[in-house]
Parts: sequence; C-alpha cells; structure tokens
Amino acid sequence: MPTEPADRPAAHEERVPGFGRVRIVPLDPAADAALVHGWVTQERARFWGMLDHSPEQVREVYEFVGSLSTHHAFLALRDGTPVALFQTYEPAHDPVGECYRVLPGDHGVHLLIGPAEGAAEPGFTERLIGVFLRFVLADPARRRVVAEPDARNDRAIARLLRSGFELGPEIDKPEKRARLVFLTREVAGVR
Repeated sequence: MPTEPADRPAAHEERVPGFGRVRIVPLDPAADAALVHGWVTQERARFWGMLDHSPEQVREVYEFVGSLSTHHAFLALRDGTPVALFQTYEPAHDPVGECYRVLPGDHGVHLLIGPAEGAAEPGFTERLIGVFLRFVLADPARRRVVAEPDARNDRAIARLLRSGFELGPEIDKPEKRARLVFLTREVAGVR
C-alpha cells in the first residue's frame, strides 16, 4: 500500500543547523510518480532525460529501479516536504561502468533538486549535497562517489566541483555525453 513520504522510515536522517531536519526515504514508485513526474518534466530538468514521460512511464522507470539490488531511488524531505530526488547505484552494475575503470568502493549518485517554492534560498543545494554525501559515505566500504552529469550541464558540474568533486573524463553513453566527476572519502573529510 502506498505511503506518504513523511510517513516512511528514513534511510538517513539528520538535523542541519540553520536549515532543518532532512530525511532521505525510499521512493515509492506508485505513490510518488505524480510528484516526480512534475519535477522531471520541467524544462529545468531537461538533463534528467524524462521531459516527454507520462506519469505512468515515470512510475515504470522507478519500479524498474526498485527491482534492482544495485540501484536505489530516494526522496529527500526537508522538514517533511519533498525537495529532491536522489539515486544511488553501483557503477560496476550500470552502463557507466563500461565507460571508465571502476575502482573498488566506487558508488554512483544522481541528484535532482525539486523546483523551489518562492525565492531561491542561498546555500540550499550545497546543504542537501552535504547530507547526501554523508549518507552515501556512512558506509565505510564506499571509497569514492561518482557522478556523471550531462557534459552540457555546466551548472551541475560547477556545483559538484564546489562540493569537492574532481573532474574526470567526458564519456559517451547511449543517451548522452557525460562528464565524470569523483569525490574521495578523504577529500570529503570522511575517514
């Protein structure tokens, strides 16, 4: 039975001073398809690659993701309100793993910040990225975070670089030309 995001057990939760309580909860494809569809079909999310998807197609995509043991989709909630879509994956079990030399402990991420309600809030995305990184790197087996934004997405690449990621090569995937970026535990300040 579908549940509201705020009612789901958190995979990770923390209170961020001056920002609020952030909870990362598993995405429920049936319950969250309309919400996620509203995000991924906005022009600002064009690099997500789902502009023309119907709510049913969005649900089907995330049902598939949920069927995999190597890929996971989450919603991030700030004080109970959904604010971002967050995905993790094992690069060795993903097409990106065919495009670069996967190292032991590599863990991939995708992030889509939901549309802002009202005026933009300085530091919003940086604080969320910090929460996501602490969540991913809480597992000591994860040695390096890998992201692969569209190579044309200058804003996302710049934001990741400001968060400590280092540029990797550009790669060709079937759906896009991507820029690999990497963040080690050491650079992230996690031991």
